[in-house]
Amino acid sequence: MKKLVHYRVLLGIAAFVLLFFAQILMGKAGTFFADMIPYQKIDPYGCFAGISIHHAIMMIIAIIAIIILSRILKTDFYFRLGDKSKGLKYVAVYTATFVVISVVVHTFMLARDRLPVYNYPLDSRNVFGVLGFNLLLTGPAEEIIYRALAITIFIKAFGKSVPIKGNLTLEVLLASVLFAFAHTKWSLNPFIFDLNLSNVIYAFALGTIQGIVYQKCKSIVYPILMHSFSNVLMVGGGYLYIIIAG
Repeated sequence: MKKLVHYRVLLGIAAFVLLFFAQILMGKAGTFFADMIPYQKIDPYGCFAGISIHHAIMMIIAIIAIIILSRILKTDFYFRLGDKSKGLKYVAVYTATFVVISVVVHTFMLARDRLPVYNYPLDSRNVFGVLGFNLLLTGPAEEIIYRALAITIFIKAFGKSVPIKGNLTLEVLLASVLFAFAHTKWSLNPFIFDLNLSNVIYAFALGTIQGIVYQKCKSIVYPILMHSFSNVLMVGGGYLYIIIAG
């Protein structure tokens, strides 16, 4: 029994390392293709086209990996509607919460004269381009990679879902660690490690919530909607308050 536990622990560690390097490679592939495509005419300020290509490439790679792994491992990555009643309720509550959070955060920033500063003009092309990226690509790409792919692989490595407390599981926790790390800036040569602690905590917390919803609803659809809507509300809130302040 102990040997089996040790074996599963080693498989879990191996899965974490492999997923970590996979996310690095997917990111590099996304950057490679984004740099190859001349998008400057439609996005002269580089605020949405490059990152859209980057995320689209990562998502395509992840989907291909999931198709292959679903056949090899004979496992379900929950690419279906799952529990619609629960899922829609979670999306509604989450979105309503983020409406309140966005208003409170940006009102506080306005009062302290610390509204976001952008290195591009807030014209219709840039605003709709950035909001379109956040609505159509952030949720699908990142949830497929960090929830559907990561959580399912961890479960397969451990042999089962590993509960920690309540609805929180070990696989969700580990996937959230990977997601949080993706929100840091680092390099080995030269060595750089830069993080905004509040952003990392924010990513970890939201990743955990979305991971729990993924498992409870048995669907990637609802975490995708939650992720995309919250991003649009936070970014769009910044735009709206700058317009109001101006």
